[in-house]
Amino acid sequence: MSQAIEVKVPDIGDYKDVPVIEVLVKAGDTVEPEQSLVTLESDKATMDVPSPAGGTVKEVKVKVGDSVSEGSLIILLEGGAGAQANGAAAPAAAPAAAPAPAAAAPAAPAAS
Repeated sequence: MSQAIEVKVPDIGDYKDVPVIEVLVKAGDTVEPEQSLVTLESDKATMDVPSPAGGTVKEVKVKVGDSVSEGSLIILLEGGAGAQANGAAAPAAAPAAAPAPAAAAPAAPAAS
């Protein structure tokens, strides 16, 4: 069973009508949780809007040049069994990343 997930612009501060400068996915693409979907550019920063879950892009609701604000619908995702599998893979990836900072920590005192 799949479910539709609406991806909306998260809290971007007091900005309104922020331009979309890049659309990183298209309909039919498979995305993973936290994968960047679109890039927005405010007066002060460029920010990526991440996917809240894994799934397949069903529909892209914005294009480069569109202006969006907090809460604007940007992507429709089709989630489901594939999304759950991606969610299960994420915790497995976290322990693999943990040894890298541990290896870097002993190097820092040696450099001092």
